[in-house]
Amino acid sequence: MAVVNADEQSVILRALGRISAILVLGETIEAYAVQRRIFAMKHRRDIVIATTGRLILMRRGFFGGFSVQDVRWQDVKDARITVGILGADIALEALSAPDMAVAGEKQTLVYTGFRKEEAQAVYRVCQAQEQAWREKRRLRELEELRAKSGGFDMGSVRSAAPSPTPGASDDSVARLQRAKEMLEKGLIADSEYETIKARIVGSL
Repeated sequence: MAVVNADEQSVILRALGRISAILVLGETIEAYAVQRRIFAMKHRRDIVIATTGRLILMRRGFFGGFSVQDVRWQDVKDARITVGILGADIALEALSAPDMAVAGEKQTLVYTGFRKEEAQAVYRVCQAQEQAWREKRRLRELEELRAKSGGFDMGSVRSAAPSPTPGASDDSVARLQRAKEMLEKGLIADSEYETIKARIVGSL
């Protein structure tokens, strides 16, 4: 555990207090990490803060004040940590597209030289949020694919099965192809695919 003297702890608490003042309603701090002084020879030490809604990098000015850079958890695609002898680095790969995007431009953000135990605590929050939002994005993609394929109900593994009409055979082939693509992408299980296929074939 890093040894922190009373003066340094007071500075950190003031910095966290400033961050708390700009959080949105209901957002709370879950973990934080302070940059080691050896990595901040030409600037005041950075602080990275994991909240319930985002990851915030706080940069403090030499003569007071501060700036923040934040990444919302729903935009995080991958989080990594590298622990070295002198400190730990946290790297994020994040989507630049808004909201629960399943595709789009990516950016890589690297935060370097933080106290190891504190950085590991921040990383654990990153991992938990990454996994939670990955599942939400997967469900979002399922919904989008279902809409494009004519309306599969993945909750009960039912597909829309309209009465045969002219051109229905072509439509069924297209739906079978989309279901096969979903299977190959791992979005549905083999049993779900077989059920969907049986229902489409049965509607012919």
